[in-house]
Amino acid sequence: MSSKSSLLQADVLVQDDVLRTATAHHQVPGGLARPLHIQAAAARPQERPVLCQVSLVYCKLMFSYKMMYYAPLLLIIKCLVDWPDHYIYRLLLHGRKNDLYYVNCIQNMLRELHEEGLHSSHDCRSYLGRMFRPKLYELPPWASDLDAADFLLRRCVMIHLDSHKDKFHALVFMAQKLYDLVQNKCKVEGADAVMVQELLVGGHLYLQVLKERLQQLITVVRIQLQRKAKTSKKLDIGAHELQQILRSSGNLEQKMETFLATGNAPSNNVNLAQYKGLTIVAENINRMRYMSHFKSIHRGSFFMEMRTTEARQLLPDAWGFVCPVHTPDGAPCGLLNHLTMSAQVTQPADPKQIATLPQVLERCGMEAISSVAQTPLSRDVYKYPVLVDGRLVGYFPEDTVEKSAAYLRTLKIKGEEVPMTTEIVVVPKKQICAQYAGVFLMTSEARMMRPVINLSTGQLELIGTMEQLYLDIAVTHNEILKGKTTHLELSQTAFMSNLAQLVPMPDCNQSPRNMYQCQMGKQTMGTPIHTWQTNAETKLYRLQTPATPLFRATHYDNIGLDDYPCGTNAIVAVISYTGYDMEDAMIINKSSYERGFAAGSVYKADFIELAHPSSYFCRDPSKPALAEHIDDDGLPAVGARVKPEDPFYCYYDGEKSIFIVSKYHGKEEVFVDSVRLCGDFSSRPLKKACVMLRLPRNPTVGDKFASRAGQKGICSQKWAAEDLPFTESGLVPDVLFNPHGFPSRMTIAMMIECMAGKAASIHGHVHDATPFRFNEKDTAINYFGRLLEASGYNYFGTERMYSGVDGREMDADIFYGVIHYQRLRHMVSDKWQVRTTGAVDALTRQPVKGRRRGGGVRLGEMERDALASHGAAFLLHDRLFHCSDKTEAILCSKCGTLLGPIVGAVDSGADNCRVCGAGALVCVAIPYIFKFFVTQLACVNINVRISCAEHLAVTA
Repeated sequence: MSSKSSLLQADVLVQDDVLRTATAHHQVPGGLARPLHIQAAAARPQERPVLCQVSLVYCKLMFSYKMMYYAPLLLIIKCLVDWPDHYIYRLLLHGRKNDLYYVNCIQNMLRELHEEGLHSSHDCRSYLGRMFRPKLYELPPWASDLDAADFLLRRCVMIHLDSHKDKFHALVFMAQKLYDLVQNKCKVEGADAVMVQELLVGGHLYLQVLKERLQQLITVVRIQLQRKAKTSKKLDIGAHELQQILRSSGNLEQKMETFLATGNAPSNNVNLAQYKGLTIVAENINRMRYMSHFKSIHRGSFFMEMRTTEARQLLPDAWGFVCPVHTPDGAPCGLLNHLTMSAQVTQPADPKQIATLPQVLERCGMEAISSVAQTPLSRDVYKYPVLVDGRLVGYFPEDTVEKSAAYLRTLKIKGEEVPMTTEIVVVPKKQICAQYAGVFLMTSEARMMRPVINLSTGQLELIGTMEQLYLDIAVTHNEILKGKTTHLELSQTAFMSNLAQLVPMPDCNQSPRNMYQCQMGKQTMGTPIHTWQTNAETKLYRLQTPATPLFRATHYDNIGLDDYPCGTNAIVAVISYTGYDMEDAMIINKSSYERGFAAGSVYKADFIELAHPSSYFCRDPSKPALAEHIDDDGLPAVGARVKPEDPFYCYYDGEKSIFIVSKYHGKEEVFVDSVRLCGDFSSRPLKKACVMLRLPRNPTVGDKFASRAGQKGICSQKWAAEDLPFTESGLVPDVLFNPHGFPSRMTIAMMIECMAGKAASIHGHVHDATPFRFNEKDTAINYFGRLLEASGYNYFGTERMYSGVDGREMDADIFYGVIHYQRLRHMVSDKWQVRTTGAVDALTRQPVKGRRRGGGVRLGEMERDALASHGAAFLLHDRLFHCSDKTEAILCSKCGTLLGPIVGAVDSGADNCRVCGAGALVCVAIPYIFKFFVTQLACVNINVRISCAEHLAVTA
């Protein structure tokens, strides 16, 4: 190399790009680009991770401090320890003397350092500190080069380790693994695999942001103190002066509140894959929606923009940790996932047990790392490296590693000397190219673990994502093989999330239907809370007539969902009876509707706060007519009906000394459900009130319903009961379901539910809908068919029905039973929109969008094509022209320009065209957006001319 400065190179790539995958290509300045590297996201307890990466670019170490840097690995290693080269050489080549390629590389790197004059650890540290001192702004001016090097090694290199010796051994391990990867002795571990991933929990994220904000605050305070020390002759800082400096340095509370409200984190030094959308509001639409928030995990918004699908794929190592069913369809599919029912996030383990782990391992036969360097450098047998939370502590002989791991697992189950949340991974060495062999113990927090039954002890054991890859776990007792199977699943449904286990018989459905039900179940009107009289949520949905499902999984009772029901039972006839039940439409019995079928309400909280201190709530005594709407305390009475523009509340304005009556500005009729005054226990008049309003939401045409099999339907009509078909016993169905919904959707579970619900209502039982209970020999249809047959009904669940119009018996048998239906929150009453005149956009003069703003209904390209193909040209012209942005413009009939004509005063008659000078100006009706478009084209020197003929032709 020509100079020492060439040893260090800066990489301006964003750190998140490096974190994407373990096989990413990195283009380093100078043309050095190789695809292979070993990386470690090191982090201290409950702190942000700092990436360290050993790349095959002359074996360089990549680390970050405000930006990415590359440094020779041997330079960092010699900075960490003050050992002679032959000692470092011995440790680097431990067990690898026969690997000539690796030996030559190590010798060349050591020789390169000596050629640059870096012989001792002191030389390397001085050089490293001298190169980085201009970048280390946190160091004081009097810090030496050695201090700068120590600061860099402490803050940027393997920060999860405190000792320089531990950092040295960790880098040696990474170098050995890198060269095994180069020579195809081990496989690549992708970053998309769940086994190498951890979770960023809310507390750790909050701590990272708080730490970054505190560092910014301290920096500002330091700058102000230094400035004051320079300007003043005598620096005397007391408590009052320090308080003023802190007050002028910024508001920490406001910044943290902004982070919680917006979800935007500072991007200065918080190593995250994204800096926006980090917080969400826990929606309490129903119990399923609320509890799913606390099991959801998101890969990151960056992957939503990627064209590749590797990050979305569900790999086999996710079994038991990530639910394969509960993920939305659309853009976040595969990125927004949910943990399984039994999966849990680890908490910090006992520090005393973690500290004694090396001693426990030595009792199991491990050779401590301190004794490794004393062994002679020979072609010794392979030994498994042992890492505890990324710290190399020793080596296990190959013949004792299995017995030692079994003993450690026994101690882990007891929780005596090994934490119960320890992940014990034994990656065996194979003759073929496989994962890098070793023994890895992980005790850190924010890892995913799940319980299984250890067959050797018969007790529960928590296993991790990488640990389960090398365990033989049976799903059922029939799969247990003596001498091979080590663990047993708790249940056959342990791999599914809470919501997926609530789907009745999901193994009998087409797989997308189970995904749809997980989404629609979270949009169902139900019973989100029980404290209706005291709650003050902004918006709540309530189903007034809920019912418990007659066909449900055991998990429904395990989580107590009957306390928060989310649906109602309906008698369903699968029949195409009218023209209103085609496609996904469904007909509701009008009499059932009048009896309260799927009746619901929407609760909205309206907060009223008086601004002036001397104001208070009171009804105006001079207006006796207010007594019909407002109570004596100036607030509406509980149970009162409030219409738009009715008096809502009244208060006395102490500033103006008058009574002010405020009206209700809503757009529909509401009922006052509760009125509460908010404040403290003082004797002063309260200035804030919360009025809970109730909006009736009974089913209407256009409202959405769905069964638990993902069959979504629209209420198309409320049909009179006397016109609906009836059975021989006189039973009239609540819902008519179109039979064409079964063949294409293949929701066999809905058919089974129809039969099971019918049998349950007859016998007074609740049937189990847990999946995998039946098989091809013992089918569910046969089981419930025999129950119906024993009750005197048809084996196939069909019944003879009679027309409600003329009373004739129908020729076909109608499939008839009880199905649990869910009413979704998407209702016409909340979305209907109509407009005659209203606000328009100031730029385009077209109607604005938005129901709240009184905007228009969008007529898009599909609607345009439908009207054009229908031949409704006048209607299309009216919608897109007269009711949109029709405007009148002056056009020159000679030169055809819209921009040249100038209209003079009325009495002058001086109308002319600035372009051609002619006076033949005509008034034409055109869309205003066309005039705006012509103006924009003129800005780029493009003129548009319009030919005034019978058929207008536009030329550019």
